[in-house]
This record gives sequence, C-alpha cells and structure tokens, in this order.
Amino acid sequence: MRIGLTLAFASALIAAPLAAEPGDMDVATFLAKAEKLEKKGVAAMFSGDFKRLKREVEAAGNAYSARYKADEAAGRTPHSCPPKGKMALSSDQFMSHLRSYPAARRGATTIKTAFADLMKKRYPC
Repeated sequence: MRIGLTLAFASALIAAPLAAEPGDMDVATFLAKAEKLEKKGVAAMFSGDFKRLKREVEAAGNAYSARYKADEAAGRTPHSCPPKGKMALSSDQFMSHLRSYPAARRGATTIKTAFADLMKKRYPC
C-alpha cells in the first residue's frame, strides 16, 4: 500500500507541469491577479501575488533589454527604438496596454511578449 502511494505521488510530480519562468505568465492570468490586488488597495503590497506580478514585469523588462542589446551587438535592426537612459512606464500605462489585447488572445500572450509589443508601439524605429 505504501509503495503504491509513493509511486502515485512520484507519478503526479513527474506529470505536473514545471513552474513557469517569470515573464511567462499569460496576460489573462496577470490581469485577473492584478484586478484582485487593485481591490485590496494598499494592503496589496504585502501580498505574494503583488511580488509575483512585480517579478513578471521585471523579467519581461530584462528579457526585452537583453534582446535589444543582442540585436545592437549583432548589428541587427532593433525591435524598437527606445530613448537612451532610464525610461518611465507607469503601471496604468502597462495595465492599459494589457487590457488592449482581445480577450481571445490574452491567454496565449505572455507578459514578455506584451512588454515587447508595448515597447514597439511606444518607441517605433
């Protein structure tokens, strides 16, 4: 009996999907979590979901930056042309962009892709 439970547990672990990397969350999930947090007000800052969403956006920004630098180093035409130096992007601007995706595409669009799309829209070459 114990061996059977151990095998069942091991099988479940193997079959379970691996945790997604930060930035791979889809837009639909991100928006659902963000909207729940908005309802909490200031208390949202102490939520684990707040930290997770923050990591998602940071990972998306880092992936964009790495792609931009790789294109630049390789002499390729960049995806977008942001100004040099620090860029400002408010949470309202980012959330508005995420909400602009049709509901049918939100589940298939990652935060990394959405971030890159926003940069291309805001800073075309």
